[in-house]
Amino acid sequence: MVGIPLLFDLALIWGPTLASVGLSFTNWHGVEPLTEKSVVGLQNYQQLLGGSYLFFWPAVEHNVVWLLFLMFAATPLGILLAVILDREIRGSRIYQTIFYLPVVLSLAVIGLIWQLQYSADNGFIDAVLRGLGNKNPPDWFGDQSTVLFAPLNLWAAMVAASWRHVGYVMILYLAGLKSFDPALREAAVVDGASERQTFIHVVFPVMRPINIVVVVITTIEALRAFDLAFIINRGRNGLELLSTLITNNTIGEASRLGFGSAIAVVLLVISLGPILVFLTRTMRGEQT
Repeated sequence: MVGIPLLFDLALIWGPTLASVGLSFTNWHGVEPLTEKSVVGLQNYQQLLGGSYLFFWPAVEHNVVWLLFLMFAATPLGILLAVILDREIRGSRIYQTIFYLPVVLSLAVIGLIWQLQYSADNGFIDAVLRGLGNKNPPDWFGDQSTVLFAPLNLWAAMVAASWRHVGYVMILYLAGLKSFDPALREAAVVDGASERQTFIHVVFPVMRPINIVVVVITTIEALRAFDLAFIINRGRNGLELLSTLITNNTIGEASRLGFGSAIAVVLLVISLGPILVFLTRTMRGEQT
């Protein structure tokens, strides 16, 4: 029962991972045989980190902006919805279903849905803006003009991604609130604490395990962001992310498997931080 899943894990996960690490030191294009002449050492990494590949550092910046947006905009909104729905307001089950519904959809489907919402011809958002007097709404997925340190189309994609992420965080936090000891909240009320003070000084610190899980999952979601950007414009023209650079360099006319593998290794190294934190927290929880 353990050996067969382990075999699949080694073959489908660790095998390709180690192969990518090895290919990152080559200039292999995937067609000709892989020989000693294909080995270029650290040349791919020098091109990435040295700035000769113009899309790498903008992609890193976009991933950082994506992470900050999810962490400080979408995640707090999900926590706020969880706190409100934890009060057992009328129709809370219906609201939970509505907010959680985007979570069961893939980001590719969400990208298609939001393409309709942002459509210049019959999109809901542009229709509202025209109704408010804006006769020339922006091209949300095509405008690359910089707005607050990031292209406008990147902000539009992050809003679409947040539609799913908010419901995910809401469910995680709501599950934690359901297991919260109500005696602690009652003690805070007896001591004269307001609802805001109770949440900040009592509820939030006690929810520390859930908070760590939310932070780790949010970080992983930001690092592996791919579907939306690729659906919109194949991860180009302002929507460059590390994941889309990997795909665009390894698939299609480029066929730079060695160079794309080097980007994948960089993304893997960055991702190991939150993954290790998550695994450490999980193992500690199982031991206790």
